[in-house]
Amino acid sequence: QVQLVESGGGLVQAGGSLRLSCAASGSIASINVMGWYRQAPGKQRELVAAITSGGITNYADSVKGRFTISRDNAKNTVYLQINSLKPEDTAVFYCTAVGRRTYWGQGTQVTVSS
Repeated sequence: QVQLVESGGGLVQAGGSLRLSCAASGSIASINVMGWYRQAPGKQRELVAAITSGGITNYADSVKGRFTISRDNAKNTVYLQINSLKPEDTAVFYCTAVGRRTYWGQGTQVTVSS
């Protein structure tokens, strides 16, 4: 089992920045990929960024240049730096970890005011 705890969400004005954190615990040796999804009201959950254990990253086209995913293997933590926030970034952001199965965090709300 893997437990994921997100933090760092909040209310921010358009143009601002946030850094989301996701701390993993449990059977973390089995994790190959960690990532962030988001789900806006009335929309499907979508992948925004992912990072492999070797540091290879992947981003949704809609966030390239504004979102940066990184991981600190010593702290078993993955981060999502979000810059130049837009109102359409308002969503619940979920951390995910993929190993033998996919694990999800509880989500953290990001609200961007115009």
